[in-house]
Amino acid sequence: MPRRSVQRADPRALWPEVRSIVMLGANYGPDGDPLAAIASRSCGNISVYARHRDYHDVLKGRLKLVAAWLVQATRCEVKVFVDTAPVMEKPSAEAAGLGWQGKHTNLVSRQFGSWLFLGELLLSVELPFDQPEHDHCGQCHACLDICPTRAFPEPYRLDARRCISYLTIEHAGPVDEELRPMLGNRIYGCDDCLAVCPWNKFAQQARVSTFAPRPGLDAPVLTELAALDDAGFRRRFAGTTIKRIGRDRFMRNVCYALGNSGSSEARPAVQNLLNDDSSLVRDAARWALSRLEGRRP
Repeated sequence: MPRRSVQRADPRALWPEVRSIVMLGANYGPDGDPLAAIASRSCGNISVYARHRDYHDVLKGRLKLVAAWLVQATRCEVKVFVDTAPVMEKPSAEAAGLGWQGKHTNLVSRQFGSWLFLGELLLSVELPFDQPEHDHCGQCHACLDICPTRAFPEPYRLDARRCISYLTIEHAGPVDEELRPMLGNRIYGCDDCLAVCPWNKFAQQARVSTFAPRPGLDAPVLTELAALDDAGFRRRFAGTTIKRIGRDRFMRNVCYALGNSGSSEARPAVQNLLNDDSSLVRDAARWALSRLEGRRP
């Protein structure tokens, strides 16, 4: 961890030859209300960025084309990263003028709102630098107020231990019982703080076809997801970021959402998971069933 912290603070610790960083943003703006599925407790809500092909693959392919052009034009060395190296992407994007880090700690663009993927090119030559973007959040605190788990102890500071995106994607074990009801039907990530940003009034729908949502990923039926075995999970989410977390962690999230649905129709799906091979899933199913039966608040 200390070594990676040094690399994040100074890219030269990652690659001593780096002299410039070129930051690029790709718009993935949704074509509708990104929080619409939250109102339907029989369906799961998946973060906008995960409703289509894995953006890492899409962006990296495009950045490699840019890198090839730069190598030919300048004869420099270039390294390409898309959330795959210990590089401080958001501060670098702010320094490059792409946007600023909002009070929710994510990048905000005056042109695209909250919906930008980031990638970077590390170059072995010095280039003229752009002016950094300034903070335009003002007195607004909508992103802080909407957070279901109160994951922001103060503006510009995130407690990842309470962040739904972290809990449903990165966290490998059971989620603290205190937080499970707050997840609602969010089964992969959370867009609440992004979606309420007033700068989204300038946002644009993504023009790249690969960033269009796949059928069935904008509001998947929870009981259908609960029936997926490992092979079915891999087939359904092939080529998406969701596949990265594996079936057991995803099914844990589905169980929490079923428990939060308040629907008696969800019971059979939950009961079928009580004897799942994964202890993580079994624990989540037991909690979900007890909540559906009114034995838990």
